[in-house]
Amino acid sequence: MMAGGWDVVVTSYEMLIREKSVFKKFNWKYMVIDEAHRIKNEESKLSLIVREIKTANRLLLTGTPLQNNLHELWALLNFLLPDVFESSEDFDEWFNTNSCFGDNDLVQRLHGVLKPFLLRRLKADVEKSLLPKKELNLYIGLSKMQRDLYTKILMKDIDIVNGAGKVEKMRLQNILMQLRKCTNHPYLFDGVEPGPPYTTDEHLIQNCGKLTVLDKLLPKVKAQGSRVLVFTQMTR
Repeated sequence: MMAGGWDVVVTSYEMLIREKSVFKKFNWKYMVIDEAHRIKNEESKLSLIVREIKTANRLLLTGTPLQNNLHELWALLNFLLPDVFESSEDFDEWFNTNSCFGDNDLVQRLHGVLKPFLLRRLKADVEKSLLPKKELNLYIGLSKMQRDLYTKILMKDIDIVNGAGKVEKMRLQNILMQLRKCTNHPYLFDGVEPGPPYTTDEHLIQNCGKLTVLDKLLPKVKAQGSRVLVFTQMTR
């Protein structure tokens, strides 16, 4: 919204970036950003542009205000109240962002700081017709290919895994990511999938514990008339 001209302007991120010079010309009454975690990196192109637009009021909408670390949360708070949350260094020091999630006192302090600025609504608060969610965790073994690859990854850096000597945090995180890739599907590693030529045969299922179970499960739930959503955080 702005003082003169249009009452409401709805735009996409792409248009905002493309027409940034136009949006900067006006003094806006409100800026409402949906999917606000898109500006969690204060140095990203989109984040820099929205910070340059003059607005009297700002509102962020997001289902994931905190994704990876507390510094991303600071970036959102800094956008809303740059005078209050001016220094990321002070914020990191206040909440000891390296260990906050293991300290209940720090978590409670964080909740106290956020309460005046955050309105949280759960699905149960706004959608009364939803049935209660039921979770069933299936613990699945690895295929032979996955076990061999998993062991190879572990043994390569066994000293770091066992905590011998100085633990390099980034290196340990990288090892954990490699193990995670292995348990999702061994073909996420270059050179593991048979080929070329690459084929969409049963080996895609047989070499992955998760897909083996999924291959057996899907026909049964389809026969029951159920609908299924399959999620993965891997992009390959």
